[in-house]
Amino acid sequence: MSFPGRHVQRAWHFVDASGETVGRLAAKSETVGRLAAKIAPILRGKHKPTFRPNADIGDYVVVVNVEKVVFTGNKWKQKLYRKHSGYPGGLKERRAIDVLARKPQDILRKAILGMLARNNLRHGYMEPRLFLYVGPNHPHQAQLASLESTSSASIGS
Repeated sequence: MSFPGRHVQRAWHFVDASGETVGRLAAKSETVGRLAAKIAPILRGKHKPTFRPNADIGDYVVVVNVEKVVFTGNKWKQKLYRKHSGYPGGLKERRAIDVLARKPQDILRKAILGMLARNNLRHGYMEPRLFLYVGPNHPHQAQLASLESTSSASIGS
């Protein structure tokens, strides 16, 4: 059995949640769940030939325009995001449209977190390597320039 190496090479993947392409990968106006299902394996590293389930070898993912994510049907008004404080009567509920108004990143972040396995590596995949931004601006222009020069990244297509 060959050892895949000690140094993990991490690539950068850029996703535009609005569906527009400007030198980066487009989400093609996909729903939140479909977009999360494509981002989660990249964070985990399942697209690499050296994938191991017990190792953290995923890539970086930058998602811009997260305020333009899409739900189908009446989910904007009917879908509830719940959290509990741990105290009696501490259940807080917010509709998806309210979460979008307060923190649009949380909709996609929670969907991606639900796609990852429930183990000790779960938050280690997301916290250091998932970057969600409202609007088209992000501070990762240097990585975008290197990505465009190689133009070898893909998002599960």
